[in-house]
Amino acid sequence: MTQDELKAQVGQAALQYVVAGEVVGVGTGSTVNHFIAALAIMKDRIAGAVSSSNASTTRLQALGIKVFDANEVGDVAVYIDGADEIDSRGFMIKGGGAALTREKIVAAQCRRFVCIADESKLVDVLGRFAVPVEVIPMATQRLVRQFAALGGSARVRLKDGQPLVTDNGQHILDVSGLAIADPIGFETEVNQWPGVVTVGVFAHQKASVCLLGTADGIRTLVY
Repeated sequence: MTQDELKAQVGQAALQYVVAGEVVGVGTGSTVNHFIAALAIMKDRIAGAVSSSNASTTRLQALGIKVFDANEVGDVAVYIDGADEIDSRGFMIKGGGAALTREKIVAAQCRRFVCIADESKLVDVLGRFAVPVEVIPMATQRLVRQFAALGGSARVRLKDGQPLVTDNGQHILDVSGLAIADPIGFETEVNQWPGVVTVGVFAHQKASVCLLGTADGIRTLVY
């Protein structure tokens, strides 16, 4: 199966975790796009969705699924989102789609995080994928130096030759060269650095379940 077919497989499988009559938290990215397409099948059986990005909101609304502001709802039963990396403990790196801050906000509002990914995303130690960090632009170069002191190489993510601007009006640093053996400690430390909006290590908001698409079918990991 192609990687896209694996993504479609887990997107469809995630429907089993959607609670009828309730709001569902929806993430961002290519795997989630398959979940959104599958969710259209049961749109009349859910109250609506809370979305982690403008892109996902547009897709949901185009399918006739009502999107609530996060402030309009209380606890949400489940959050469905992808990952750039996930380890054996359910810790993840996210933010390849530049929506990490809103993803973390919605994840924190949900009682259960179901990660959907293809098998290439499962790693022993986080850090092979560059860690996205949403930052306030005036702090960029100081943060580049702070990551260098940890052994990382940070670069501003560009779009059309200019710094990419997130849905929150900020920039993204992609930090390579790190092996993150202690995801909780790393997330806690970096989130305290002045100028960091949030770091794309999801350890405090880790996955409860991962549906991993493999050539042999869906592999379910429970944390």
